[in-house]
Amino acid sequence: MTKVQKSEPVSVWDLAAPLLEGPIWVDRDQALWFGCIKTPRVHRYDPASGERRSWAAPGQCGFVLPSADGKFIAGLQTGLHRFDPVTGGFELLVDPEPNLPGNRLNDATVDSSGRLWFGTMDDGESAATGTIYRLGADGRAVASAPPVAITNGPAVSPDGRTLYHVDTLGGHVYACTIADDGSLTDRRLFVSIPNDEGYPDGPAVDAEGCVWIGLYTGWGIRRYSPKGELLETLRMPVDAITKVAFGGPDRRTVFATTANKHHDAEQAAAQPLAGNLFQFEVDVPGVAGTEISVGV
Repeated sequence: MTKVQKSEPVSVWDLAAPLLEGPIWVDRDQALWFGCIKTPRVHRYDPASGERRSWAAPGQCGFVLPSADGKFIAGLQTGLHRFDPVTGGFELLVDPEPNLPGNRLNDATVDSSGRLWFGTMDDGESAATGTIYRLGADGRAVASAPPVAITNGPAVSPDGRTLYHVDTLGGHVYACTIADDGSLTDRRLFVSIPNDEGYPDGPAVDAEGCVWIGLYTGWGIRRYSPKGELLETLRMPVDAITKVAFGGPDRRTVFATTANKHHDAEQAAAQPLAGNLFQFEVDVPGVAGTEISVGV
């Protein structure tokens, strides 16, 4: 088995955050952006200069993704917001679930056609009220997957034809075919992970079409082939990895967001780096990102 990991993970931003999520490398400013959910923030990390910036968010922030107008779309508990880092302002665009105030937005991706895909979840992490949505050209959110308690992802294959999404509590990762009109067909089980091995969290896809899954309480990151074969497990120094993103000039730097909200005092003392941002180098690059251009 060929291993892609070239260096050990190191902490690059000591945030000690309860729950980081949604890392994304933004090409236009060569920086990593991500959210902090429980202490609502948008974070930006520039590895070249070492600059670290943060903005307060008006609600739990699961993701922030670049849009074609030069701004960002942020997923907050109350819905999709346009975020302007120049002013620090947030403007509500759409609340996909006004009837579910106990839900929040959790994770997202953009496909090669510029369409935003995002998930919602029960903030109490028990009720099956979370759904995967696609933002339509008319600016409305289209429910696109059966409900579960905690959604994660989605992630999209390099050819733009397959979407992966995660049922975290169930331990399942699903694959769907993306039709030309953006609808999802042929939903099938991609992989299952027993809960005692860690809960599958945010997925990402590399240039070979392999799917990377962060493990919550699983001490690592798994890399699966497009056929669902486990190729490699990358050990991490903390137990909860929420998602990875490929970045750097050649997209061979992996950034990993982590969490510590589930730790008691003993666990917190044993894992002082939990809740930080990590990075390490790999042989296989990620895929260039796409800005949101549909529905915004």
